[in-house]
Amino acid sequence: MELQIPGSAKPCCSSTIISSSIHYLMNEHVNPRVLIIKSSSSQRLQKCSKKNLSRILRTEAAIKGIERKANSEKYINLWPKAVLEALDDAIRDNRWESALKIFDLLRKQHWYEPRCHTYAKLLVMLGKCKQPNQASLLFEIMLADGLQPTVDVYTALVSAYGLSGLLDEALRTIDDMKSVSNCKPDVYTYSILIKCCTKVRRFDMIEHILAEMVYLGIECTSVTYNTMIDGYGKAKLFELMESSLTDMIESETAIPDVFTLNSVIGSYGSCGKLEKMEKWFEEFQVMGIKPDVMTFNILIKSYGRAGMYQKMESVLDFMRNRFYSPTAVTYNIIIETLGKAGHIKNMEQFFLQMKHVGVKPTSFTYCSLVSAYSRAGLLEKVDSIMRQVENSDVVLDAPFFNCIISAYGQAGDIERMVALFLEMKVRKCKPDYITFSTMIQAYNSQGLTKAANDLKTKMITSCGTLESNELIMGRVLSACEFVSVKKDAITIHTSDSMDPRRRTWAGFFQKGIAMDRDGALLRHLLILPFESDRSPLTGCKS
Repeated sequence: MELQIPGSAKPCCSSTIISSSIHYLMNEHVNPRVLIIKSSSSQRLQKCSKKNLSRILRTEAAIKGIERKANSEKYINLWPKAVLEALDDAIRDNRWESALKIFDLLRKQHWYEPRCHTYAKLLVMLGKCKQPNQASLLFEIMLADGLQPTVDVYTALVSAYGLSGLLDEALRTIDDMKSVSNCKPDVYTYSILIKCCTKVRRFDMIEHILAEMVYLGIECTSVTYNTMIDGYGKAKLFELMESSLTDMIESETAIPDVFTLNSVIGSYGSCGKLEKMEKWFEEFQVMGIKPDVMTFNILIKSYGRAGMYQKMESVLDFMRNRFYSPTAVTYNIIIETLGKAGHIKNMEQFFLQMKHVGVKPTSFTYCSLVSAYSRAGLLEKVDSIMRQVENSDVVLDAPFFNCIISAYGQAGDIERMVALFLEMKVRKCKPDYITFSTMIQAYNSQGLTKAANDLKTKMITSCGTLESNELIMGRVLSACEFVSVKKDAITIHTSDSMDPRRRTWAGFFQKGIAMDRDGALLRHLLILPFESDRSPLTGCKS
């Protein structure tokens, strides 16, 4: 039995080593005294970033090297350490296509001995990547190798099914576990199942799962309660969340911890219930549960959403006074919040502060800056950000390119926008639905309807490549507001060749059109992953 190995995997993006690291300082008029004070910190940061980049490049090279050998039948006695390390790296980075290729090569080696632990790690990865079919095939291969599944393997398989929304398959797997001696589901198995239920919003099943746990004599742990509290909180089911928290406090086997704290205050903070957020923050303090950096990040983000910028800065000062070091995430939240509010000067001050204290800006940092400058019409500042990025070792991803493409597209600079799109292909950074929707909007705004229609046609005819899940459905419905696709959606929905799941997607698309309350058509674009090597920019120049 052979595992279905997909085509050669392409990395999401590649890194570029830039030698200069002080170019941006020359453009920002930084106080020389600050540079002297922070020089040692900057040097340590530069060494650390170079070391991390070097490790990433070595890892990618190792994975690619082993992948190339996986396509040949003659490599059957490779050095074990090289193969196993490449497999571990691919699993850690959730590169499931590469991992399966390397695993197929591993099974061909003379020294290979099948182990349940390896299969469990692969199944966990496939669950995270939402590849239930590959997980099922992998499980069958494990049985063919003569291994008896362990609790960890079954639990990983439950996770792979459940996180993909296949709860029936997950429950069937648990029933199979019950029929195997010495392989009964444990509290971790049921905690994973509860997590899957919260992910797909099947909260009605949680009570049945808890009842089954009681029947089997399995007591909930802190992980189980935290999973329920987090799931209920994100769904804004606050009564159930607080009920679960009360049960946790009264329980003898589970104690609230900082994860509980973050889930509760994050749930209230995300929907503007700041009084409840502050109340529970104090309650957890009384219980002796100390906050961590993530706790303060949640508080900062919640106050920022509510426009309470002074409180946001007060939290940052509180962190420093208590010797909590703000991270890149902390600064990213502040920069994004101030940028969205149009407080450009304050945003720039925090950006400079971020660099001065030795916190390395990330791709998200630059995205937030570009978005803010674009909304404020400061395109010359966007050019400055681009120069800084070029002289850094920041790994550029699809969201960053989408942000830059959007900025130049809204400014009407089609030539620069197209150049950036082509740069994505050079860096092997795969465009997504936002990339296409942004470009079509720019084309239409400049009267380049032929280029927009060509791109739209290409995406609709490639409909079979679109993954079917609720996340993509929601994103597609909100992707853009300028191309009418009601007719195309109906055509796709009624196509006999459509997979039932994709009919569900098209039905969801039609539902969005039908819900247009002001009488006009909802104008959305059907966005698909970029598959072809042919550029969709034909006709982009008038």
